[in-house]
Amino acid sequence: MMTRQDAERLVSGLGETYGVKAELSPGGFGGLAVETASVFFEYSDSAQALECSALVYKFHDPPKPGVIEAFTAEEAAGTDTGGGHVDYEPENKGLFLSRTYQQSPDPMAFLGDMKSLMKASLAWGDVVLPRVSERVFHPK
Repeated sequence: MMTRQDAERLVSGLGETYGVKAELSPGGFGGLAVETASVFFEYSDSAQALECSALVYKFHDPPKPGVIEAFTAEEAAGTDTGGGHVDYEPENKGLFLSRTYQQSPDPMAFLGDMKSLMKASLAWGDVVLPRVSERVFHPK
């Protein structure tokens, strides 16, 4: 079980590692930016889980048909997700790589997981996004 206290400790510890302040709001939300990577956190009291989501791309408009499915196909094909999964959030039009913790991990393991998730999200933005765009909008 992941308690709110565990989640707060993990998020603040991650921030300390990168020299930035990171905490969860009373509503259970938080985030941090490390260089060009952004990670957002949401703790759910009811599920007793911490969701960690690294931003891949923020759409200006809802994505065209087939775009999210193409990203999901990339995940299914084995493209490195940094331990996360493709997660499109329609309310903020964000495409993320997300992973959820229902048990509190060791803080060093969490740090490693977040490094992997952020690294993968940047690669998805730099490499996978153009590949998906080409496949969806300019099929051969």
